Amino acid sequence: MRIYGDYHIHSQYSHGKGNIEKNIEAAIARGLRELAITDHGPCSWNFIRLGVRDAAELLEIKKEVKELQKKYPQIRLYAGVEANIINREGELDVPEGILQELDIVAAGFHLLIYPPDFHSFQDIILNNRFFYKCFPARRKQIRKFNTEVLIRAVERYRIDFITHPGYGIDIDTYELARACAGRGTLLEINARHVEELRAFIQAAARTEVKFIINSDAHAPEEVGDFKRALELVEELGLSPDRIVNIVK
Repeated sequence: MRIYGDYHIHSQYSHGKGNIEKNIEAAIARGLRELAITDHGPCSWNFIRLGVRDAAELLEIKKEVKELQKKYPQIRLYAGVEANIINREGELDVPEGILQELDIVAAGFHLLIYPPDFHSFQDIILNNRFFYKCFPARRKQIRKFNTEVLIRAVERYRIDFITHPGYGIDIDTYELARACAGRGTLLEINARHVEELRAFIQAAARTEVKFIINSDAHAPEEVGDFKRALELVEELGLSPDRIVNIVK
């Protein structure tokens, strides 16, 4: 199996270590035909900012990608975002108007964010970082809540794929996968977090959902590195027909 496109790449605009052009050159060297730059939305943080300065910066990235497309016609380039879910309504940290301008919208349930209000902080951060670990009796309730939040996001927005579903949080993957299948949203097989997502692939495969394999590269040398993901896909017997960016 061979992957022709990588659609989850971070650059210096968020917490990636390479600029966009270096990522493009790395993708060409790997033999990729398509590449998307999907830096984190503006609510990402970990004592320092991990996302773009503000949502409008995503349009600056798109402009840069468009200019670089002229220089590198041998690869198809896209500009997108890995947006953060920021509250129980499944709202993303990027306005709808900007999302519509982007080529690709990916969304993830991240704990390294600053939510817009205290209730959202409790729902997303405290529930998963503190109550889930310290109060086992609440785990079933938190798992249900996490799943419902992700499904609300899928139903609310045009989301191309959910990034590393289940990584760092407990969700009902089967229910999420059913919702994604109904909306045409893909589930990501993330090469950066392979072992953590083994159970997710097995559960999601029981539905009709389609998958996409991405590197989640944070440096140019990681672009197009799908080795661990492909090994796991083969080990689990997931049909190539279920993966949208595999060369058939």
